[in-house]
Amino acid sequence: AQNVTVDEIMTAYKQACQKLNCKQIPKLLKQIQEFKDLAPRIDCLDLKGEKLDYKACEALEEIFKRVQFKIVDLEQTSLDEDGASALFDMIEYYESATHLNISFNKHIGTRGWQAAAHMMRKTNCLQYLDARNTPLLDHSAPFVARALRISSSLVVLHLENASLSGRPLMLLATALKMNMNLRELYLADNKLNGLQDSAQLGNLLKFNCYIQILDLRNNHILDSGLAYICEGLNEQRKGLVTLVLWNNQLTHTGMAYLGMTLPHTQSLETLNLGHNPIGNEGVRNLKNGLIGNRSVLRLGLASTKLTCEGAVAVAEFIAESPRLLRLDLRENEIKTGGLMALSLALKVNHSLLRLDLDREPKKESVKSFIETQKALLAEIQNGCKRNFILAKEKEEKEQKLQQSASMPEITVTEPLEEDPAEDSQDGSATSALEEGEEAGETLTASENGDAEPAEDDDDNRGNDRPPPLHIAEESPSPVTSPASTPSQGNERRISVSSPGRGHKIFVVTRVETLPDRAADATRLREDADATSKPAEPQSLAPAPKPELPAPQANGAVPESAAGSDLKRGDPTDCESAAHDTPLPNGLKTDFVRALPEVSSDGDGKTGSCAAEH
Repeated sequence: AQNVTVDEIMTAYKQACQKLNCKQIPKLLKQIQEFKDLAPRIDCLDLKGEKLDYKACEALEEIFKRVQFKIVDLEQTSLDEDGASALFDMIEYYESATHLNISFNKHIGTRGWQAAAHMMRKTNCLQYLDARNTPLLDHSAPFVARALRISSSLVVLHLENASLSGRPLMLLATALKMNMNLRELYLADNKLNGLQDSAQLGNLLKFNCYIQILDLRNNHILDSGLAYICEGLNEQRKGLVTLVLWNNQLTHTGMAYLGMTLPHTQSLETLNLGHNPIGNEGVRNLKNGLIGNRSVLRLGLASTKLTCEGAVAVAEFIAESPRLLRLDLRENEIKTGGLMALSLALKVNHSLLRLDLDREPKKESVKSFIETQKALLAEIQNGCKRNFILAKEKEEKEQKLQQSASMPEITVTEPLEEDPAEDSQDGSATSALEEGEEAGETLTASENGDAEPAEDDDDNRGNDRPPPLHIAEESPSPVTSPASTPSQGNERRISVSSPGRGHKIFVVTRVETLPDRAADATRLREDADATSKPAEPQSLAPAPKPELPAPQANGAVPESAAGSDLKRGDPTDCESAAHDTPLPNGLKTDFVRALPEVSSDGDGKTGSCAAEH
């Protein structure tokens, strides 16, 4: 409704309650009075724990027809089939919620689920549905499955303890193979077994690479079920990011399957194996897979029956890992030997920010070892703190550099030096610099490292004598800020660079002679169109020198990278090379069309082209 007021909503709701002969809900009246801005969605309508019979649900329509909410919380509201279906129809019709909680409603029955499925299918705004402890039985599951298959806007689906084992899971998994929107699926406490149920989940992972979180805690997946899940993960190139297998009776046998799968998973970042009797042998089976894996950042091994021997295997992984951020080893019998190994591993690891261990030392036969344990625990925490401070400093540095890279400017450089290089973690492949019009040629580094021509040919306004080019390929991340200076006498040097995605960065430096500033400016205007003709592709032959120029501590490009010792050559050599050699690094040859043609009327000044590794 348009231009509605809080008073109107109150009056309408009270009248509806009178008409339907049902009690007003005091908790609801209090919330309505606190509504502020009614135009956008209001944060929350909280009816948790209120008993809603059919009449109470009908009265709520007076609110839903006037305002929309982000969250509608109907947890434990004793909904029956009639009330549930009426409410879901309203929420669908008025698009009342983006997040809906219908958990702990055991009696919504088939008609309730049918209405819920209709709502899921028809409402484009519903992103989150929490139906924990709301049984989805055999006769209701087909409706929900159909809704998830067709086109549901749902991103998060909670179905913990919903009696899914068997046919309901089979229908859901089959439907979700086609779903491209769901990102988080929570299936804890469903008594899922290690045979058919796990086979369905493995199959789902083979076909669906959009689900990012799969939570299977407190089921009966067993080693046999983990084999099916690993088979599914093996098929994924990109896909699952978080897998929770907490308390699924997994042993060292299952860890062998997982160890073989981990080197192939490219997106898995969080793996929680807590509360499984994995044991030392299990961790040994897992270790090589973890070392070969390049994605896992968080690993949960709480209460997995580990002793010092297992901790040593984990320490070997920590020492090898350049990316692990968090590790949970609580509730294990890790004593002095194990702690010593972990402490030594942290001396060489610079990524681990949090290592959870039991605070109290374990009982030892030698009394003095208890003090040793305390000292080692403190040492481990200090190692994590050190890594945390380093990570924070690095992040702050990157943010500063990101800001400077995202606002490219043309700045002054000394005649033979490049500007300090800057680290760019900028996710987007940045488009050509607008200031490129002044600077002449502009290159955009696209995500795959190809450089493409600048979009406007008009950007190639330059002098009638085009510049010799030095295109230096830099080490992976630095980005040099574009620069242009009038330098001593009548020479001008301009550098333009393109911030890439940290793959390949090109720095284009051009040197021009300017006999007369004023005359040059007028000539610029006259010849603006003359240079729009594309040049023939020129090849960039890599110099034989294999070493990368090491970036200096402050991030500046060493002078060698700036082209001081690039091979100089005749421009005709460049041109002939262009037709024979493909460009290095998979570059598209047509990117050089953005550069104007080499003119022959130079005053004895030769052009040169080279690329340096």
